[in-house]
Amino acid sequence: MLEFYINMVSDLEKAQVIFKLARKDNWNNCYDRVEHFKRFQNLQEILKELSKKCWIIIHNKGKFTGISLNTQYKKEITEFVEKEMPHIKGMIE
Repeated sequence: MLEFYINMVSDLEKAQVIFKLARKDNWNNCYDRVEHFKRFQNLQEILKELSKKCWIIIHNKGKFTGISLNTQYKKEITEFVEKEMPHIKGMIE
């Protein structure tokens, strides 16, 4: 049971990754390279969980992997980030 909690990624970390993508206006085909997110220790787990929700799109390119937000879930994404990071309310367009 302890192992389950160790592997869990916090919602705040997910919100921070999402906010960084949104701040750079990375939606749909406008993506950013995964290596620009290396400060997030649990990045692979975060990407896996957000990908399962279809909130992010993984772009596998020849020399790198890119990620972007899915505009189909913009409302849910915005609500999630504003709930986890209330100080940025209204900053995601």
